[in-house]
Amino acid sequence: MGRWEPNGRGRLEQAALELYVEHGFERTTVAEIAARAGLTERTFFRHFADKREVLFGGSELLRQRMVDAATAAPAGATPLEAVGAGLDAVGEVFRERHAHAPRRATVIAANPELRERELIKLATLAAALADTLRERGVAEPAASLAAQSGITVFHVAFQQWIADDEERDLGLLMRAGLDELRAVTRAG
Repeated sequence: MGRWEPNGRGRLEQAALELYVEHGFERTTVAEIAARAGLTERTFFRHFADKREVLFGGSELLRQRMVDAATAAPAGATPLEAVGAGLDAVGEVFRERHAHAPRRATVIAANPELRERELIKLATLAAALADTLRERGVAEPAASLAAQSGITVFHVAFQQWIADDEERDLGLLMRAGLDELRAVTRAG
């Protein structure tokens, strides 16, 4: 493939993930990623700041989708209903990434630096969601508790979703997780 062919970013993501799985994140270079994608290193750096960002480049999209959907929730929505709206929007983002997600998770699990980056991503999502809830008039600590709980539901559902035998949609798993959370809190 030539440098001028379309979807350079997608090709770089695919090449990076393949190489990370084959050789490990630490042993894969930007030059190898670019070569596998049929692109130059310069093109790689037009799309990504470093080789970690290939795995985390969609974080801003997730944050924006979650925040926008929680903001757009009906005025009378409870904090968890607003969080649920955000989770629904995130589920849509992942709908076509099911084949990619388990491989990405395997690469992240094998590297402490990447696990830390994943935790930072989740914390950033929780902070953005809490800010959104506060803007909706939810007081503390309810805003932070609802946001952190929502991100925990996302994380648990995501782990279920990438399991080998799981066929349910991520959105359904997150909705089931929210229902379970409500049941657990009612039981207490």
